[in-house]
Amino acid sequence: MTGNPDFTLTIDQNKYLPEGGQEVHAIVTVEASGVPAAGAVRSTSAAEVIIIDTSGSMDYPRTKMSAAIRAAQTAVDSLRDGVSFAVVSGSARARMVYPAGEQLVPANPQTRQEAKAALERVRPAGGTAIGAWLGLADRLFAAHQEGIRHAILLTDGKNQHESPEQLDAVLQSCVGHFVCDCRGVGTDWEVAELRKVASAMLGSVDIVASPNDLVADFRAMTEAAMGKAVADVALRVWTPQAARLRFVKQVTPSVEDLTGKRVDAGPRAGDYPIGAWGAESRDYHICVEVPPGMIGQELRAAWVKLVLPGTGGEEQVLATGNVLAEWTDDEAQSTRINPKVAHFTGQAELAEAIQEGLAARKSGDVDTATARLGRAVKLAHESGNDAIAGLLDKVVDVDDHATGTVRLKKNVDKADEMSLDTRSSKTVRTRKGGA
Repeated sequence: MTGNPDFTLTIDQNKYLPEGGQEVHAIVTVEASGVPAAGAVRSTSAAEVIIIDTSGSMDYPRTKMSAAIRAAQTAVDSLRDGVSFAVVSGSARARMVYPAGEQLVPANPQTRQEAKAALERVRPAGGTAIGAWLGLADRLFAAHQEGIRHAILLTDGKNQHESPEQLDAVLQSCVGHFVCDCRGVGTDWEVAELRKVASAMLGSVDIVASPNDLVADFRAMTEAAMGKAVADVALRVWTPQAARLRFVKQVTPSVEDLTGKRVDAGPRAGDYPIGAWGAESRDYHICVEVPPGMIGQELRAAWVKLVLPGTGGEEQVLATGNVLAEWTDDEAQSTRINPKVAHFTGQAELAEAIQEGLAARKSGDVDTATARLGRAVKLAHESGNDAIAGLLDKVVDVDDHATGTVRLKKNVDKADEMSLDTRSSKTVRTRKGGA
C-alpha cells in the first residue's frame, strides 16, 4: 500500500448560545477510506502478539484449553505473510510459546506451522498475572514501534497473582506502545479488570461465554488488525484563551472517555490518541466551556485536527475542522439541540446507567439497581439500540419500555449479566426514525 487512507473530518453541532451561555457541544465524525475494509492491506508494517491464559483453571473444563489453542492457531493462520508475530503463554508469569526467544518472527508457511505445533505442546498450570503478560508483549513490540502493533489477550480468571497497583504500573508503562483487544472466556473473570486493560490499551473487551466461539472471535480480531493501514493517529484539539476543554469522548463504535489520555501538543492544544485505522468511521463528542460573548459575536471554540506522527519528528495533518460558538438572543436558535449531540449524549448515559445498575445489583442495592437499569431500558428503547435492549431483557422484566418501568429478575445467568456489562458501552449511530 502506498500512502495513508483518505481521512475526512466533519463536525455536527448547534453553534448558537444564549446570552451568557458558555457550553459548546460538537460531534466530530472521522472517516477513513481508500483502504480495504478488512484483511487485505498488503504492505503496511504490522506486528501481532497472541497471549493466551494457560493457568490451571483453563483445564476446567478441558475443552476450554483446547479451544483456546485452536483459536490461537486460527489467529496465526490469519496473519498475512511478513507480519512479525509471537505467541505468549500467560500464568503467574509470562513465557514464550513461539518463538523460543523473546523476539518476533515474520509470518510465513514455516513459522506458522512451527507456532501451531508449539501451541499443541502447551499445558495449563499455575496462576494469573496479567501485568506480567502485558510486560512481555511490550518487550516484544519494543523493536517494532513503526506500523501497526496489536495484541490479543485471552483470560478465564481474575488477576490473582499481582496487586492492582502492579497491573496499573504495567499499563502505565505500556500505554501508546500497542493496542490490546481483551477477551474473557467463561464467567470467572472480572469485567472491570479487563475493561481497565482494554481502555488503557485502546482496545475492546468482550465475553466469550462458550469456548466453542473462541475460534471465530480470534479470527475476526486478527483479520480486523490485518485490515488496519495506519497506526498512532491522534485527535488534536486547540481551544482559545480562557476556554476549558471539559471532555473528549469516543462515542462510536463504543463509548470511551479519552479526556484523561491528553498529551500536551503546544500552547492550548492537546493530543488524544485514537489508535490504528483501516476503512472505518468513528464519532467523538467534544465539550468546550468558553467565556461568554456579546450577542452576535462568533468565536472558534475549538480547532480540531487529525494528526499522524511522522518519521524524524515530522507530523502530518490529515484533516481539520472548526467547532464554533455564536451568541444570539433568538431563543429558537439557541435552544435547538443538534440531533447527533442529543443521540450520543443518550448513548453515553446508557452505558453509565447499565454499569451503575449492575454494580448496585451486585452489592444488593435493589432500589438503585432497579432505577438505573430502568433508565437504561428507556434510553435503549428511545435510541433504537436493539442489541443492548435484548441484553437488558435477560436481566430485568420490563413492564413499560417507554417509561423504563422494570423489575429485577431473580435468577439471572451470569454469562448474560457479564455480556450486558461488557457490551454496555457499544453504541448505535442513529436513533429510531433516523435522526
